[in-house]
Amino acid sequence: MPKFQILIVEADAILAQAVKTRLLQAGYEVAGLVADGTTAIALVQQRLPDLILMGIHLQGTLDGIETADQLRGICDRPVVYLTNETQPQTFERAKATHPYGYLLHSCCDRELITTIELAIARHQAESALRESLQQQQEICEMQARFVSMVAHEFRNPLNSILFSTELLNRYGTQLADDKRDAYFQRIHGSIRRMHQLLDDVLTIGEAEAGKLTYQPQPLNLLQVCQDVLHDLQPSEGFTHPVVFTYSPDLLHDRNTQHCLDERLLRHILGNLLSNAIKYSPQGQSIFFDVVCNKEEVVFRIQDQGIGIPISDQAHLFHEFHRASNVRTIPGTGLGLAIVKQCVDRHDGHVEFHSEVGQGSTFTVTLPLAQTLVHPPSSVVA
Repeated sequence: MPKFQILIVEADAILAQAVKTRLLQAGYEVAGLVADGTTAIALVQQRLPDLILMGIHLQGTLDGIETADQLRGICDRPVVYLTNETQPQTFERAKATHPYGYLLHSCCDRELITTIELAIARHQAESALRESLQQQQEICEMQARFVSMVAHEFRNPLNSILFSTELLNRYGTQLADDKRDAYFQRIHGSIRRMHQLLDDVLTIGEAEAGKLTYQPQPLNLLQVCQDVLHDLQPSEGFTHPVVFTYSPDLLHDRNTQHCLDERLLRHILGNLLSNAIKYSPQGQSIFFDVVCNKEEVVFRIQDQGIGIPISDQAHLFHEFHRASNVRTIPGTGLGLAIVKQCVDRHDGHVEFHSEVGQGSTFTVTLPLAQTLVHPPSSVVA
């Protein structure tokens, strides 16, 4: 039997000591002997006993029933009354405080132990049920936020596609080539945005279900970084030049294949670079630096954008959380949560430094599973 802690609240010192002896013989721990309600409330908050055996007549201004009633609003601890009081009106008062039992001092040890065990078991079951209901409520609220977010984030690119296609359909032959290209570019960018949103949603779903796998394979790290940058160019890169620097070995030792999970790596870099661009003024440079050695690779992405308020930084990697200063800048609040999940799958770590109005720097360190050297003839330029 687990050693549950029982607090005894009883004004009669002899009765209290007798109850303590019975409990110790039954294998319980006694959290204390208290004679008044005020001290009992303070001790319950301090020690959080598993159960309180409460007398009715106590010292001080509070009787046992008033003490139990106040405890209900302060902390969730089961109370069993143990008293010699048999008056019906007293029992009705006690019943109104929703106790887990009402025993007389004359009860036998078996009855006392059975009542205590049932009370603690019932309390644990009720606590687990409340926790489950709270989790279900949080899930429902998250699902509602998710549906609202997806609907909102899809509406803008869909409207952009609809508007552009209608203009092309109606005036396509009358538009100048550069104007027509601009509309096609807008359609392409909107489709990319919706594709990214769907990809983010699926990735978060995999992570929540424990199915976000880590499958490191040899890859050309420099090529992956360049591909990610190229993917950002059509809709964003022209207004935000990216200064890309990297370790000389990535250029000179082209036969080295670094082992990382390419899909997860693309999520990490894509989201961090996209955020750096999204939250920076047009024309501001983004700095992307990669440093690699035999054991690990470090990615550093720095912007000169709006920065992250201190009050938001503790929740930065939580799903759907967005900084309070993003204003009307579109976003889902999923990007950094995905970054954290993908970094964790690599057993890496992500750090950041940010000041409002000064920009942000994110540093991701990923251990390399291994490095394999292939003959030059096996490398495709």
